[in-house]
Amino acid sequence: MGSGILQQLRSVTLSGERSHLRYAPSFRPVLSTEEIRNKNPKLAAVNIVLYQKNNQWFFPLIVRSFNEKDRHSGQISLPGGKKEETDLSFAQTAVRETHEELGIEKHYVRVLREISPIYVPPSNFYVRAFISYTKRNPRFILQKSEVNAVIEFPLERIVFLEEIPELVSLQLNDQEIKVPAIKFGEYTIWGATSMILSELRDLLKKL
Repeated sequence: MGSGILQQLRSVTLSGERSHLRYAPSFRPVLSTEEIRNKNPKLAAVNIVLYQKNNQWFFPLIVRSFNEKDRHSGQISLPGGKKEETDLSFAQTAVRETHEELGIEKHYVRVLREISPIYVPPSNFYVRAFISYTKRNPRFILQKSEVNAVIEFPLERIVFLEEIPELVSLQLNDQEIKVPAIKFGEYTIWGATSMILSELRDLLKKL
């Protein structure tokens, strides 16, 4: 995957809900745009920020720090967070949060495009998702209150995600559940993050 992939990703057609449903847990409610709007969700943005390392493209995922008030504590997610009043756009939210959580310098990050948004029922967040790249290889400086560890995920591996994903057993709220998930070493990526990455998979397969 050479540098030309960046230009190609700008224009390829989105797959949206069709991609998301592939990795959606069976218990996830299917809501219309109006139903989501009526819930008055909190607004947030996440960032798939690409960088090159050893002539390969990677992007960082984060292992969230333990926090009793965070319903997604300990889970794996993309860098991102809640839109602040001072953010002029959701893209700015995505870049700012990437800098705050991982120390990636903002002035080297270039946003390529927005991809399909996603609603996260457990925390009532409506999340806008972006693909960007950094012109300088990142030196990760973790925001320990938010980030326990960083996972450097190879972009090439996304292309080979299964059309029918593996079901993985997890403990959630003292219950065992089975969810479609992406396994990467010791890590299990599921929920909204895997749903967003499923759309990235479909974009890459169209190139």
